[in-house]
Amino acid sequence: MSRSVRTRPEGSGQALSEAYDTALLDLDGVVYAGGSAIEHAVESLAAAREGGMRLAYVTNNALRTPDTVAGHLTELGIPTGAEDVITSAQAVARLISEQVPRGARVLVIGGEGLRVALRERGLEPVESADDDPVAVVQGYGGPDLPWGRFAEASYAVARGVPWFASNTDLTIPSGRGIAPGNGAAVEVVRIATGAEPQVAGKPLPPMHRETILRTGAQRPLVVGDRLDTDIEGAFNGEVDSLLVLTGVTDGAQLLAAPPQHRPTYVDADLRGMLGGQPDVVEAGEGAFRCGGWTARAGAERLELDGEGEALDGLRALCAAAWSAAGAGTCGLDGGKALARLGM
Repeated sequence: MSRSVRTRPEGSGQALSEAYDTALLDLDGVVYAGGSAIEHAVESLAAAREGGMRLAYVTNNALRTPDTVAGHLTELGIPTGAEDVITSAQAVARLISEQVPRGARVLVIGGEGLRVALRERGLEPVESADDDPVAVVQGYGGPDLPWGRFAEASYAVARGVPWFASNTDLTIPSGRGIAPGNGAAVEVVRIATGAEPQVAGKPLPPMHRETILRTGAQRPLVVGDRLDTDIEGAFNGEVDSLLVLTGVTDGAQLLAAPPQHRPTYVDADLRGMLGGQPDVVEAGEGAFRCGGWTARAGAERLELDGEGEALDGLRALCAAAWSAAGAGTCGLDGGKALARLGM
């Protein structure tokens, strides 16, 4: 059975922290940026937790161990245990363990997070293509990962050793800007070998499966800032999602989102978890209203009338754009309408 195409953000008369039992939160761009907590994150997460919502932190970054991530969050004022952190390293380690014998050697191109996750699954990390590995796993290893590590991966993959990647995010945010991510490193090995890896991280099913197995969530809400990982991952897992605008996604990207990138809810930051969400309603003749704003798809551009909260205007514009696009991507110019909203 095919899924219906989302044509507008949903409303909720109940606080999201009460409507869902577990928040599956991305980290970079949602909880922190450049190592520092994003504004309103600490107090919003505390309020959600005190209200009974479980908080789990789900990251495609395979460099740090769950213990390290939990320690960082705790230092920021967000009490967290290692069991509350799910990484793409854990997801890819499980994927590998299902295909190779226990105790098998795995060539690691990445950081300590991968090594810890492999050992958790009874696998032995090794450093060289000459160590007779039965698999190669590649994950983000930080900005100082030596170029020679990619050569080791290429030698093994070229010999026919199965190749796995924690994720294929092309970029990763840093305190100084946007840096190359693991996906960029994966491209190096792909170019050298012509091979394709099995990928575990968001937005693919192995990551969602790992998250549900570790959290036991019955009604999860994915909270993220990226359309192509967080929101698409929720779409693939057939669960609801909240996009927060504290990270990489801007208004123009949201309006142009294809169906798999359209979130259930849209809000400015993590305070959106603590309240309901306004309804977006049809206003006749192809128009949609949210709050004091009315949006419609014109002949060449998206049109916006009214006044009120900027987020309500964005929600109305999403409905106009997504309805016009249907199962495709909206190509109408939304620049003038977004400028009215200061976006």
